[in-house]
Amino acid sequence: MQPINISQQTARRFVLGKQGLWPGRRWKGKTGTAEAIRACEAVQLDPPTMIARSHDIVLHSRVINYQPEYLYQAAYADREFFDYGGWLAMYPMADLPYWRFHQERRLQAEYVKYFVPKHQEVLEQVRAELRKNGPMGNRDFDGQRLKLHSYRGRKETAVALFDMWLCGELMIHHRDRFERVYDFRENIAPQKYDYVATEEETIDFFARKAVAFVGLKREGTMKAEWQYSIQRDFSKAEVEKRLGAWKESGRFEQVQIEGGRDVYLVLSEDVAALESLEKGKIPKGWNPKETNTLEEMTFLSPLDIVSARKRAKKLFDFEYIWEVYTPASKRRWGYYVLPVLYGDDLVARFDAKFDRATNIFHILSFWLEEDTTLDSAFADAFAKGLIRFAKMLNAKKVDVSGIKQAKLKAHLKQTIKL
Repeated sequence: MQPINISQQTARRFVLGKQGLWPGRRWKGKTGTAEAIRACEAVQLDPPTMIARSHDIVLHSRVINYQPEYLYQAAYADREFFDYGGWLAMYPMADLPYWRFHQERRLQAEYVKYFVPKHQEVLEQVRAELRKNGPMGNRDFDGQRLKLHSYRGRKETAVALFDMWLCGELMIHHRDRFERVYDFRENIAPQKYDYVATEEETIDFFARKAVAFVGLKREGTMKAEWQYSIQRDFSKAEVEKRLGAWKESGRFEQVQIEGGRDVYLVLSEDVAALESLEKGKIPKGWNPKETNTLEEMTFLSPLDIVSARKRAKKLFDFEYIWEVYTPASKRRWGYYVLPVLYGDDLVARFDAKFDRATNIFHILSFWLEEDTTLDSAFADAFAKGLIRFAKMLNAKKVDVSGIKQAKLKAHLKQTIKL
C-alpha cells in the first residue's frame, strides 16, 4: 500500500489542528480545559514561572478564558486526570490501567535501594506516616539527608516518595503551588480505573496514543516509545510485525510529506481530516469559538508538543531551542522565549517575564522571522494575542519597550488597554 502524500501546509495544519491550535481556540472555560487535555492526549507539566508555567501556557493557547486553577480542579478535585512520569505530564484518568502495567514493571528497579541502604525501613516509615496523617508532601517528612546526589530529592524520604509514586503505590493527591502532596493510590484513583491492563492491551494502547499525541508519528520512533512505556526491549522484527499487522488491519495509514523521505503513521480515523485539509477546507469540529489565528496570534509554550524537540524546524522551518538551562552567555535568544503562531506558521518569537510585584508583563526582546511581513494586520493580531495573554496573567500593564520595531511598538502601546 502506497503512503498518502500530503503538502507541507497540510502537515502543519493537521499537527496544529490535532492539538487544538489551528484555526483557533475551540474549547472554553473549565469544561473546555478537560476537553482540551483529552484531545491533546497529555499535557507536559513544568515548574518554572518566569511568565507562567509551561502547562498553563499550553492550555491558554487552546482554551478560551483559561485560568490555571482549572487544571488543578479538573485533576485534583474532579479526579478526571492524574500526573505521572519522569517526563512529567497530566493524563486522562482512563489511561491509568495502562500506566499501572508500566508501574508494575518499574517495581523491578532498585533506585531506592541504590541511594538508601536501609530502604525497606524508610519505605515503611513513609507508609506509616501517610497512614497516620493522610496526604503529605516531602517537606512534611523528617528524613535523613542522602549521602549520594539524586535529582529526586535531598532526603531519603524524598527519594522513597518519588519512587513509590513512579511504581504506582502512591499518586499525587494535590499540589501546593507545584509541590507534590502524596497519598496511597487506592485513596485517589476511581475504582473503575484502578486495575492493571494486560501486556497486549498496554502495547496496543500506547501504540495508538503515541500516534494520536503528535498527529503524525515517524514510524522509526515507535520502538523507543514502546520500550519506555512497556519497560522491556523490543526487537526490530517484533516492532515491524506489530506495525505491519496494524497497518494491514487499517488501524494506521502511512503518510509522506512533500519534499521529505520520512514515513509517518497517522490514525486511520484522521485520514478524513487530512483529505479536507488537502482540499483547503477546515475539518469537521475544528472551527474556532472566537477568533482564528490570523485575527489573533497565539503564543506557544517552550514545551509545546508541536514545536519542542526540533519539531519546529521540521514543520515550520523555525529553529527553536529552549534555552532556560543554557548559561546566559551562550544563549542566542533568551531565558524563556515563546514562539508566535500567526495563521498556520511560526513567524516570530519573544523573550518575556512577568513581574508579580508590579503585575507588569514585560516583552524583553522580540525577533521576526526573515520572511515575515510586518503590516497593520500583523500588528492588530499581535496586540490581540498580548491582551488575552495578559488577562490570563492578571497583568495590569504590558510593557513593550523591548520591541525594536518602532511602528509595531507604537501600535501596541496605543492599542493594548487592560
